[in-house]
Amino acid sequence: MDALQIVVLVAALASLVCWILSLITRDTSWVDRAWSIVPVVYVWIFVAGAFTADVGSARIVLMGILVTAWGARLTFNFARKGGYTGMEDYRWAILRKRMRPWQFQVFNLLFIIGYQMTLLVLITLPAWLAAQHPTALTGWDALFTIAFLGFLVGETVADQQQWNFHQRKKQAGGDLAPGFATTGLFRYSRHPNFFFEQAQWWAFYALGATAAATAGAGVLGGVLNPTIVGAALLTVLFLGSTIFTESITASKYPAYADYRQTTSMLVPWPPRRRAVAPQS
Repeated sequence: MDALQIVVLVAALASLVCWILSLITRDTSWVDRAWSIVPVVYVWIFVAGAFTADVGSARIVLMGILVTAWGARLTFNFARKGGYTGMEDYRWAILRKRMRPWQFQVFNLLFIIGYQMTLLVLITLPAWLAAQHPTALTGWDALFTIAFLGFLVGETVADQQQWNFHQRKKQAGGDLAPGFATTGLFRYSRHPNFFFEQAQWWAFYALGATAAATAGAGVLGGVLNPTIVGAALLTVLFLGSTIFTESITASKYPAYADYRQTTSMLVPWPPRRRAVAPQS
């Protein structure tokens, strides 16, 4: 059994466990709890598989280290928000109220479990690709590694700024104008942490593509290769999640409409000036 087969088997078992636990506990956040852990496991399986097959490389180890740093940061942030203490994501609770019980269970099985757990395999496949092309590190690897680390730092800062805001909000009795973070990185993006999360996986894809391209795979098959589907589907997931999250926020805080007019949704960008209505 090769590394990819082992990863698929582990992913299937993890999905089954998450689904069973969601039925037993009526808590659909088990995938959220696995989100920062299973990709790290998958990548290190690819690393171990490469060295077992005598095709290990510095690049595959580097990718393992980068994903471990990603997982450690995300696990810490999720844990301090109470993610491992039985707290369900509020968005699932809202969707449950909007659906009939059987509809929500179908959604739980096909999307919350099926789609997301499959996606967590797909985003790690650039490591599998790198294992197939054990070439020496290049300047491109250095560039994409720096980019990955920069995005990791950006997400760390954004999450800390959001955490600080919610701590102040809690100390104020749960009401702190305008109701959501708007300073720091949130002055330039409504969801900077979402942007940096996606960007890290695009940098990770680029490392796998570099391995294939350096090995002579060319543009199609190298620079552009099938493992891009992971990063692309992650972006699709985040776009849908962001739109849904914003609909909830906008319904709770009237000031969010003005924030939307002046601030980029994802990509950090200088804020726009709010249009001034003409005087009659």
